[in-house]
Amino acid sequence: MHMADALLSPAVGVSMWAASAGTIAYCSKKVREENNDATVPLMGVMAAFIFAAQMINFTIPATGSSGHLGGGLILSILLGPYAAFLSIASVLSVQALFFADGGLLALGCNIFNLGIFPAFIAYPLIYSKIVGSSPTPGKIAVGSMIGAVVGLQLGAFGVVLETVASGISSLPFKTFVTLMQPIHLGIGIVEGLVTASVVSFVYKARPEILQNAIGSKPAGNFSIRPIIIGFVAVTVLTGGYISWFASEHPDGLEWSIEKVTGKGEIEGQKAGLHSALATLQEKLAFLPDYSFKKPEAAKKDELKPAEAAVSHNATRVKEESRQEDESKLGTTLSGIVGGFITLAFAFLLGFILKKRQHIA
Repeated sequence: MHMADALLSPAVGVSMWAASAGTIAYCSKKVREENNDATVPLMGVMAAFIFAAQMINFTIPATGSSGHLGGGLILSILLGPYAAFLSIASVLSVQALFFADGGLLALGCNIFNLGIFPAFIAYPLIYSKIVGSSPTPGKIAVGSMIGAVVGLQLGAFGVVLETVASGISSLPFKTFVTLMQPIHLGIGIVEGLVTASVVSFVYKARPEILQNAIGSKPAGNFSIRPIIIGFVAVTVLTGGYISWFASEHPDGLEWSIEKVTGKGEIEGQKAGLHSALATLQEKLAFLPDYSFKKPEAAKKDELKPAEAAVSHNATRVKEESRQEDESKLGTTLSGIVGGFITLAFAFLLGFILKKRQHIA
């Protein structure tokens, strides 16, 4: 559900940047005021885990579409809403800056859609009401499922409203929304199952973390080392290997656009802010789309299908095998390096906030 700049006008993009920046400032203040030493390391490792998890697109049966984990609800349950919002903002910023996943103009929208709705609506108004101050596996499962579906439905609706309000694409509201909401219902169900599984694991290993997050009792002295080690291991495995098997189907947003326009992407603006940000992103993204950058010579070769057609079959098969190996290597590198950058980014942010809190 990462929006591209081509869907947004500068006015809408900048407005959503301001809304997200304001929320980041507010959440930073709240995290500084909290006295929980577990927050900083958990922010880092959980942000890295969500980065790796979002690399895995799972197929939605019978649709030709796919989806990926949003992660906002998981982060909110384990970290609380304020640290969760900062963590998801870290993930999306790293994705946009270094992997060209989501546009730079659209970054404010993406942070808002994937952060605000799960952290400040689905978590406090749905999950916390269902689970209460005494979590049980059953309550966690029900709260996770309903919370994930509602959060993703609101996020998908936000994408539709922001796109239509921009008025620069040919996506009509009625058609777009009737495609976006059902396909993200399926994605939300899968996210609910994953959320319930992750939260149940943490609940069995360290229930104190969930209790601290929902505010049922003050932070205590307990070891989070097993949780940290577990999530680091899962992050490396997910980003470094499981991501090889991500679905190649378009995600819910791309699928919806293709159903309306016949194309999976909308051509971006050629001038102004769109062009400037696209150029900046191209320079910053060292692993665009989680793979190696193609040299200009390779790009030109792709435009010569006639020459490729006369190549010897064995040579062609060998070349395809080499490209597949390069793709896997690029994906593995993206998962591990991206996870490390996200961990460092979120950890540094949390450390700075806690440092300022102690100084104050």
